[in-house]
Amino acid sequence: MPCSSNLASFCEDVGNNASDLNGMRTSEEKGAVEKRTMTPIKKEVCHDSVYINAARIFQGIHNKKPKARTLVQYGDDSVSPLLTLTDEYSQRLSYELAFNALKYQDLLEEILLDSHVYPCHSIPDELTSLLLVMLYDLQDRKFEVRVISDEEESIAEVQQIEQFLYRFRIKLAAALARCRVKYKTFSIEYFLPETIRKHEQRVSALPLCAWINTFKTSLQDVFRDLKSKGFTEVESVSDFKGYTYCLDQHCHDVLLFPSSLKDELLNLDLFADGKLLLQDKSRSLAVHSVQALLSTDGDVIVAHLGSHLTVAHMSALRNHSRSTVFVCGVKTSAKESELRDLFNHMGCTNIQLLNEDFTEIAPKDSRFKNAEVILLTPQCSGLGFSNPIDFILTEHGDAGLLKDLYQGSVSKDKLCSLAERQLNELMHAMKFEVKSIVYCTSSIYQEENELVVKKALESNVKGKKLKQFRPIPPIFPKCSNPESCADPFFKIEPSEVSSGCFLAIIARETSSKSTAATDISAHTAATIPDSILGKAKEEKEQGKVTQCASDTARTGLEPKTAEVSHREAVSTTNAAAAVSKAASKLKKKANQPPSPVQLKKPTIKPVSDTGLSKVQKHTSVGKVHEKQTKARKAHSEHRKTLTVNIVEIIFPPVLSPHVHPQGNQARMPAHISLLQSRQRNRSLRDRVPPPSESKVVKETVLRNYRPRL
Repeated sequence: MPCSSNLASFCEDVGNNASDLNGMRTSEEKGAVEKRTMTPIKKEVCHDSVYINAARIFQGIHNKKPKARTLVQYGDDSVSPLLTLTDEYSQRLSYELAFNALKYQDLLEEILLDSHVYPCHSIPDELTSLLLVMLYDLQDRKFEVRVISDEEESIAEVQQIEQFLYRFRIKLAAALARCRVKYKTFSIEYFLPETIRKHEQRVSALPLCAWINTFKTSLQDVFRDLKSKGFTEVESVSDFKGYTYCLDQHCHDVLLFPSSLKDELLNLDLFADGKLLLQDKSRSLAVHSVQALLSTDGDVIVAHLGSHLTVAHMSALRNHSRSTVFVCGVKTSAKESELRDLFNHMGCTNIQLLNEDFTEIAPKDSRFKNAEVILLTPQCSGLGFSNPIDFILTEHGDAGLLKDLYQGSVSKDKLCSLAERQLNELMHAMKFEVKSIVYCTSSIYQEENELVVKKALESNVKGKKLKQFRPIPPIFPKCSNPESCADPFFKIEPSEVSSGCFLAIIARETSSKSTAATDISAHTAATIPDSILGKAKEEKEQGKVTQCASDTARTGLEPKTAEVSHREAVSTTNAAAAVSKAASKLKKKANQPPSPVQLKKPTIKPVSDTGLSKVQKHTSVGKVHEKQTKARKAHSEHRKTLTVNIVEIIFPPVLSPHVHPQGNQARMPAHISLLQSRQRNRSLRDRVPPPSESKVVKETVLRNYRPRL
């Protein structure tokens, strides 16, 4: 067939002239440059270092098939370290190439086998990963030659693979066409599983999030600048059309833009000058949750370096305070120098970098004496993050996320290992003397989210003399009716408008029913026991107490009821212990000769013994009853009062035992006898029925006499 012979002849000519590939590049470079000025190029040209990095990433994440089905060999499992790429764009290209080679691994292998290009003795198994990475890039460029500059440093392995592929480019293109006919697809995108295609469509439509750097500008200036550039503010992402933007519903300094405007946004001076910074919304939610928990000058501990943008956003929110943002885990001096340059460019001045990992820092470290909140964003599976490459680059994530995303799940062993590490870090954070901890992940698994927090709370970990933690709903400045009110955990599922996010806040418990009271003997603050408050509450619920028998006898009425106020219950119970102790001491001294006793000067004027005797001699029973009735009415008027007042009881100087007029029998002072009789009568109210009127009248003065102090 003439057509077949012509194709074979063309391939032979290409093979014979493979050594002239560099010359072909030079001759076509001028035309390629001219073409670039007329039409935009779909994809930037990759450098040799990008191919090498992409091949090493792919070597570690490629799908391993059973030996019976393995037709393409990838060498041993050892992976060489990645090259140090200076710019983020080259790093992103490396991960994109590796991820694309992973997604189309089966198709690329079939193209190599169907074209009979593989196996090839000149290509060792260690370079198979580089072969697939460069094959994907070659078909993405429509099998056109790569245009490179003379300043680029070439790598021998890349040159070898490129010459090999370019020599057989016709056979490779024909094999790709046969695969498309075989599987009835219009483009290679249809070779992907349905889940991956939907995920990529969602990522491509995801709105761009950017937060405003208040170190360099203000919100009003940004709005004014965007308006001058032709942008219009709309209510929500559903109203996006053309050059529009909207404010985020949770964070007041976060703006959302259509994904189609990414190139235009990056060319704006707002982004070039660091006034607007692109970052996923989940991290903005985390720093705003921290901001809501801080006092004016409270410090923050950022437990993980993660993205420097998260640290900078936290720093910007503390712009108008004297707070310090501590960042843990800056291991090398080179990394520290790099971060300082980035933060200086953003205008951040309140950041302190620490070399130690968070788990290596002692909870009692003096540097954190003013720390109030810990921001904990541990390494996680990251499947909730819509763009895995952004997550790897900004959060220093593991490249294994690309394989997990392709498979749609994380292995059980990896999930258990991550959850265990997260639990240890959260339990370590609970030992610090801080008020709150903000725990944030980009995971979709409960094992890394709710279960980690619940296990940490159940572990009962706390520092010495510190209260327990409990979960509380997060508070966002723009959310007047937050969705998290009913649930202490804040969670966003991955969707077309947002990445997935899990947020939990645990705060130390505060006492609700305890109050300070003055210790009678040492005059020091103490807490009122719950048993006393419980008893007063029980008496208030009952609401009625039988009055003493003397009142019944004097008035001739039926026993009345009165509510006991909280204040009376607390003061009486506090006085009982002190009176009992004083009575026991006086009983021991009853038969001993008097001796002078020196006490502290009382804060109130003590009631003299003469005054008490005078009251005993000249006060009639009627007057005593009248005073008691007025006191009870006063208590009855305040029966609704529930406020607990601190009562300090100061006893007068202890005098020698009184001598009874009818004999030498010692007795207690009148004011102590009064309190003891009150205690005894209260305990007998519910057990002893009221005595008859005649008996009460005879014993009123002797037994029920209660002079008021």
